[in-house]
Amino acid sequence: MKNLSTWLLVSFMGAFWIFRIVIALLYKLAIEFPIVPFNIDMEIILLFVTLLCMLLIIKRKILGALIYLLAYGMYFGVNLASNISLILGSNENLSLNIYTSAFVSLIGIAIPIAILFDLLLDRNRKNNPKDKKTDWFYKNEKFDRKMDDRADKNNYRTL
Repeated sequence: MKNLSTWLLVSFMGAFWIFRIVIALLYKLAIEFPIVPFNIDMEIILLFVTLLCMLLIIKRKILGALIYLLAYGMYFGVNLASNISLILGSNENLSLNIYTSAFVSLIGIAIPIAILFDLLLDRNRKNNPKDKKTDWFYKNEKFDRKMDDRADKNNYRTL
């Protein structure tokens, strides 16, 4: 992980993971908070899946990003769609829980999409890393030809 965008996305992923742990703990301890898990059993399973996906994303595996997007898309996507339709279709005042739930679901969908795009746009970096310190020598055919031409002209006679 040499790219700053990958580091930032993984740190956002970790921060959101810790946030979801806090939400699950507050729900289990029966402490009132504006954000509640949609399904506490699925939330706990999703926390462990996220930890596995985080390790795969750090190793630059696209499979980790796909699993992360699929799991979070199925969990947060349904809630996001229902909350948006409720917000747009209702003329009465809605509670704060619906708005915060929709915002958290939006973040839960945006992070996996951004991680998948980051890995897809830069998938050749692991296969062909660039090192400016050595590439000028090893990947410079013009330099090799120049050295070969010079070496051929040095035919000294020995006496």
